[in-house]
Amino acid sequence: MADLSWLPRESGLKDHYLWGDEHFSDQAPGIIFEKKPVLDPKGNKIDGLYSAWITLNNPKQYNSYTTEMVKGVIAGFQRASADSSVVAAVFTAAGDKAFCTGGNTKEYAEYYSGRPNEYGNYMDLFNGMVDSILTCKKPTICRVNGMRVAGGQEIGMACDTTVASDLAIFGQAGPRHGSAPDGGSSDFLPWMLPIELALWNCVSCEMWSAYKMKRLGLISKCFPVIKDNDKWVRNPAVIIDKYVDDGEIVYGEFKTGEEAKQAREYVKNAKTDFELLDAEVNRIIWTYTNLFPGCLIKSVEGIRLKKKFFWDQTKVINRHWLAVNMNFEAYLGFNAFNTKKITGQDVIDFIEYRRRQAQGDAFDAEFMAAVLGKPQK
Repeated sequence: MADLSWLPRESGLKDHYLWGDEHFSDQAPGIIFEKKPVLDPKGNKIDGLYSAWITLNNPKQYNSYTTEMVKGVIAGFQRASADSSVVAAVFTAAGDKAFCTGGNTKEYAEYYSGRPNEYGNYMDLFNGMVDSILTCKKPTICRVNGMRVAGGQEIGMACDTTVASDLAIFGQAGPRHGSAPDGGSSDFLPWMLPIELALWNCVSCEMWSAYKMKRLGLISKCFPVIKDNDKWVRNPAVIIDKYVDDGEIVYGEFKTGEEAKQAREYVKNAKTDFELLDAEVNRIIWTYTNLFPGCLIKSVEGIRLKKKFFWDQTKVINRHWLAVNMNFEAYLGFNAFNTKKITGQDVIDFIEYRRRQAQGDAFDAEFMAAVLGKPQK
């Protein structure tokens, strides 16, 4: 073999991170970034190989992301992408109630509403967050530990694979709270659900169970997280057995009436254990570990490109519309939600809104006051 040792060559690895640790923090609200050793099927740690965990840490506000947290997500995925010791990136959140409920509505209402230019700058960051997931040079796994709603649903769908707690719910909130699901849902859902179900999921603001989303193919798997006397208990609020009701299979639909009430009470007092969910995350990472990394990421990117194509067509024009809307319906929607403790309701009076719109009333302070809730006495 030819001797090439005489060729000049630098030693060591260069630092390709765009940011240091300034966007990461263990303090809530914030983003936690950590590397966890890859585990083999027997639970043994593999030296020198890791998964990168990007964790939304704002559990008191259902892990809604603030402006600073958006920066942390971008920094986290960029770091995972550039670290050659990282096999895969795991996107998850603190606690057992929520993965993410979208943007922080308090910040939206109290800072961004009425400031469209500022919100436009924020949407540039949001678009960068979705881009950081879609362009990460490692496979991405969304570990859904609870509600994945609104913008949380959108950033979750940007990931390559989703595995979820069976207590998780999925859905949008935009049209009910002054926005549109243009942070990814209107781009991704038509690829991931039948077109009419994609539309209904976008506009109805209904919450769908993890079992329903598994049945429809939006997520890969869901696992029970309630353990009662060492026995795993599936989400009691959901119809698990498949049966036919008026010609429709209702597997995965939520129970109603007294059954639903009893189920909610049981879940409220139950203890959660993410053992099965985390075992599946580790299984996926182990599968990735035993593949050629170059062939793996090329294969992943080949699938991603289909989602990314439509995201790239619309993200900039959606950014402009979402910014302008902060002077209009978003102003009302976010402020209504933010003042629900004062008014007792989290939405505007839609009937009054439509009546005034139908008669051509100007969208002024009087209009807004008429449709927003009034302080409770």
